[in-house]
Amino acid sequence: MRKYQSPVRRFFLNQTLGDEQLSDDLAQETFIKAYVNITKFRGMSGFSTWLMRIAYNVFYDEVRSRHQTEDVDTSVTVARQTVSANDTLKMDIYAALALLKPDERTCITLQLIDGYPIDQISKVTGIAENTVKSHLRRGKEKMANYLKENGYDR
Repeated sequence: MRKYQSPVRRFFLNQTLGDEQLSDDLAQETFIKAYVNITKFRGMSGFSTWLMRIAYNVFYDEVRSRHQTEDVDTSVTVARQTVSANDTLKMDIYAALALLKPDERTCITLQLIDGYPIDQISKVTGIAENTVKSHLRRGKEKMANYLKENGYDR
């Protein structure tokens, strides 16, 4: 748990656009599910891939259970108001992530933040490798455009 706690929590922070409490809850649920199902781990992929697949499923179960109708921009605006000026870049990153479709955000998070290669992202998400590449390309373009529009083009 100690080895994977930070990557799992970081994954959730990016998926929830910085909601620390929800991220902690989802991380805890992930580790409970992994513990309960450890006998189902067959070693056909790396342990981290298996664990991140559980995290991915936990997150999407949460999204489905909420039937989120809240506008993502509203949650980013609220989060931005509660953060100090030193966290502006972090909030701009979250705002850029908020512009992405969920699959794009997941692929971007797994590759750029967690360092997963495309084949591992495919295994974690169950998305075909070429589709992962498409999500990454579109997601990077959207984020770059947003950040450029907000003064990060230097």
